[in-house]
Amino acid sequence: MAQENANYKGIILAGGKGSRLFPITRSVNKQLLPVYNKPMVYYPLSTLMLAGIREILVITNPGDHVGYEQLLGNGSQLGLSIDYACQDKPRGLADAFRVGRDFIGERNVALILGDNIFYGPGFQGLLADVSTRTSGATVFAYPVKDPHRYGVVEINDQNLAISIEEKPTEPKSSLAVVGLYFYDNQVVDIAANLKPSPRGELEITDLNDHYLQRGELHVEALGRGFAWLDMGTFDSLMQAGSMIQTVESRQGLKVACIEEVACVKGFISPAQLARLGAEIPNDYGEYLQERAAELIAERESGADG
Repeated sequence: MAQENANYKGIILAGGKGSRLFPITRSVNKQLLPVYNKPMVYYPLSTLMLAGIREILVITNPGDHVGYEQLLGNGSQLGLSIDYACQDKPRGLADAFRVGRDFIGERNVALILGDNIFYGPGFQGLLADVSTRTSGATVFAYPVKDPHRYGVVEINDQNLAISIEEKPTEPKSSLAVVGLYFYDNQVVDIAANLKPSPRGELEITDLNDHYLQRGELHVEALGRGFAWLDMGTFDSLMQAGSMIQTVESRQGLKVACIEEVACVKGFISPAQLARLGAEIPNDYGEYLQERAAELIAERESGADG
């Protein structure tokens, strides 16, 4: 049975120039770069899938959608529905809700940045809990040693935000707001009425502040043992690849394997997973076929029991 979240649609924001990764991003969209053995976009896509979200919009630069369509198609092979939209120039993160307004329709929406990796114990359960919240907004926060470089949120003992600031000179907490956000449908109207900041962008912090002023900005703090990486620089890109390589080589399991996630969530069957694996002539394909066999055996054992 599919573990689908009917409350939310998902948006992956995969635009931007990727200028900090020049010259390699002059010819390829940043989110199509490899992170160890998978394209970067697999990591945010798997996060939305783990939340049970099956209808997803990828927002990217004009022309770059071709690469994503070649990679992901319409998502049907994963039991998903993937659409594409273009952002003709960077206008800030909150612009995603303007670009995606028709896609969102009357539903709630989760936004994830295309260069963010999340990995840690209990993450899928946390996503499941958050996605049952159908009013207000939920942001995720991560303790950092240099909070002045980020949007910083301060919370009370009910995990509600009491202040949020963009790159403050004197941070009120060490919690940085990371690139994963869940919003109710009010977000499309809030975004439509946002005014550009002094740097000419629609700031996600300003949008979140609207929910904060209503007492509706929930915060989920990711604690010790959890990894969050923003792959916007050469160093962070290498760190992410090294982390994934280490985890996968030690555990023998793959991180952000979207085909496996689709099967575990019930979006596709183990037989479909095996067929996807047979189309990939390397150890990645072999892994998919092995996992398909294991999942078939687990389900047969459960049926016998």
